[in-house]
Amino acid sequence: MRLSVCVDAVFRGVEKAEAVRRAAEAGYGAYEFWSWWDKDLDALSRVQEETGLAPAAMCTRFVSLVDPARRDEYLAGLRESLDAARLLGCRTLISQTGNEREGIPREEQRASLVEGLRACVPLLEEAGVTLTVEPLNTAINHPGYYLSSSDEAFGIVREVGSPYVKVLYDIYHQQVTEGDLIRRIAGNLDWIGHMHAAGHPGRGELDQGEIHYPNVFRAIREAGYEGYVGLEYFTDGDPMPGLRRWLAY
Repeated sequence: MRLSVCVDAVFRGVEKAEAVRRAAEAGYGAYEFWSWWDKDLDALSRVQEETGLAPAAMCTRFVSLVDPARRDEYLAGLRESLDAARLLGCRTLISQTGNEREGIPREEQRASLVEGLRACVPLLEEAGVTLTVEPLNTAINHPGYYLSSSDEAFGIVREVGSPYVKVLYDIYHQQVTEGDLIRRIAGNLDWIGHMHAAGHPGRGELDQGEIHYPNVFRAIREAGYEGYVGLEYFTDGDPMPGLRRWLAY
């Protein structure tokens, strides 16, 4: 298990190359971010060389997968995202599903999602990049979003049936939606390609809230997870002490 710093969340308002430098100063070996299309990728490439930090993950274009009429647009965005990932040497992309379509049966939307992800597989295989589909909580942060349940997400990626399509298991979102974190993670480890962590309630630092991260992280390690856990939380103060504390742990 390795930790990554989501610079868009942890270092809000800080210029991105400087945020990567601060993550390196805190002792981390990897960083991640959300959208690539509004960032200076050449500057990020240079700061990666300067600091030695690896890019753990970034998002693909935000285009609905539950609407088959937008599939070509989604695939075009994926191609662009793979080009950006290639420039930075990033091997994991994060995908949202889009919002639920009113008046359309969920089974029909699920079928569109599965077919769309299957259409991505040849592009992902060629690039050697894993696409991770992220369930988000609809109770607090993302009302109307199609996919909130990790159980449903695991069923979807199993149906797609490719090692290049997995789930992003966000511990914060799933504590809001389902709970039962350790059992769900350990029981589906083969289908988890990336993870996120934040405290709940409030989406603050990991030791703020009801999730006992020492136990959760211990269980993740013991289960054999070897991927990244991205620290994707918000703080109003200096994030450096918290970053150093969790890296030391």
